[in-house]
Amino acid sequence: MGSLATLFLTTDDSGLITGRIFGIDAQFLADACILALAVFVLFVILSYLVFNPARDLLRRRQEKIQSSLDSAEKEKQDAEELKREYSGKLQNVEKESEEILSQSRKKALKKETEIIDEAKAEAKRIVDRAEKEIELEKNKMRDDVKTEMIQVAAAMAGKIVSVSLDANEQDQLLEETLKEMGNDTWNTSGSADVSQE
Repeated sequence: MGSLATLFLTTDDSGLITGRIFGIDAQFLADACILALAVFVLFVILSYLVFNPARDLLRRRQEKIQSSLDSAEKEKQDAEELKREYSGKLQNVEKESEEILSQSRKKALKKETEIIDEAKAEAKRIVDRAEKEIELEKNKMRDDVKTEMIQVAAAMAGKIVSVSLDANEQDQLLEETLKEMGNDTWNTSGSADVSQE
């Protein structure tokens, strides 16, 4: 404890402790200044060697964390926007599906109308063609009837010329000639035509 006491307390030559607590002399002040200067230089050197890289590391880490936070916030906003968008789409899905069904119904009705119109047009063409064929057949039958009437008239004229008959005999002769040709060929209008000629 004597060496420690000599640091703080000074003694004179006789070994008596004098009243000074610290033995501050010029050497101590010079050592303290050199020590303070060394600590300051060491602090400056360490700040360039250790503190600045540590600050840069902390700054980069802070920027990375801030970037992550910004990215997370942006992703959160994007997710909320997508959620709103999908919610809106889900609400409109029923409306869109009804619209699609309505358009499909309209297209089907239009197609049905087109098919019916085409079928009606085709039926009209068939009916017109059948009517033309019927008319042609009627004309052909009229021509055939006329031809047969001419033949009957010629046959009757031949018989009338060969025998001169009165009106009753001529009617009887006409009836016989018609029976010879067949009743199926003549109808009442045909016999009326023959009697008119």
